[in-house]
Amino acid sequence: MPLSDEEARLLAQLEQSLAAEDPEFASTLRGSKLIAHNRRIAIACAVGFVIGIAMLLGGAVSQMTWLGVAGFVAMVATAYFFIRAWRRGISGSDQPSRPTPASPKSSGGSFVERMEERWQRRQDDSGY
Repeated sequence: MPLSDEEARLLAQLEQSLAAEDPEFASTLRGSKLIAHNRRIAIACAVGFVIGIAMLLGGAVSQMTWLGVAGFVAMVATAYFFIRAWRRGISGSDQPSRPTPASPKSSGGSFVERMEERWQRRQDDSGY
């Protein structure tokens, strides 16, 4: 049953007041909606991928090249959208879905920079 205009307005006001009072909690709620949305996309992509495999095999068995090509394109497209949904986050874990920039003290830069720093420390410690 859809909300009336008055109910929708009241709900929007409640959401705004919640975001103003407790922004962390509001962002958590928004995040759970995004996670649920990405899960639905991932499930639909998995089903689409299986359908694409069936189309590919059906095209190969029946010697209808166009059906096999369409199945392959469907598989590639659904794999792309599945990976996009996966990167945006489909799990409810506390870990961020995208890497956040860490402070320079904790990370020390890229892998190569850390290896160069270790090499320098070894050279300094050995007295060369």
